[in-house]
Amino acid sequence: MNFDPVQFSFSLPIFLLFSIFYLFLKMLRIISILFFNVLLLEGMGQYNWKVERDKDGIKVYSSEINGADFKAVKVECTLQGTFSKLISILTQVSRYPEWIYNTKKTLLLKKNNALDFIYYTETNFPWPLSNRDAIIHLRINTDSLPKFITIQGSNEPKFVPEIFDKVRVPSYSANWKVTMPTPQTIQINYIVIADPGGNIPSWIGNMFIDKGPYETFKKLSERLVK
Repeated sequence: MNFDPVQFSFSLPIFLLFSIFYLFLKMLRIISILFFNVLLLEGMGQYNWKVERDKDGIKVYSSEINGADFKAVKVECTLQGTFSKLISILTQVSRYPEWIYNTKKTLLLKKNNALDFIYYTETNFPWPLSNRDAIIHLRINTDSLPKFITIQGSNEPKFVPEIFDKVRVPSYSANWKVTMPTPQTIQINYIVIADPGGNIPSWIGNMFIDKGPYETFKKLSERLVK
């Protein structure tokens, strides 16, 4: 095989460019993860957590938020399970009503990839209140495996038109950090801030702030071992 120095001289810079571009993308991912963790730590400093429920290894906390009517919620728990099992559960959007508290229905709207998607969810509210619905953009970040995974849920209220007999949730943000302290257990730190919208007095909404998170993670713990 003949060696062509001209061809080699052109291919080498292209190879180097691709290598540099690949390293650049990897660095961007690392920076984004570090940035998220800094924001999470800074956010934790703004809270004054109070234990609302501590049962079955599931701790539910609440905290007042400056300038907000509704409280933030934090859940801490260590459950039997693995990263792969948790991801499998979270990516089965159609089955959310089986374990997320008071969820009436869910519908996948857009799938960017297996770990990045947008879905519609409707939550049952007791009469005479109207049901709430929301459009959630869920991103599962596995770049830091095997140390941990992070999950972000953000609000996309304008992604589809509002439905006349539902109240669209105007504000929602959820963040998970999940580690595996042992090969068969996952440790979850979950923080959610949401405004259900409509004319619900905040004192009524805050009265039941512990029930939904507890019931949800209790059901999640059961699914993780199925």
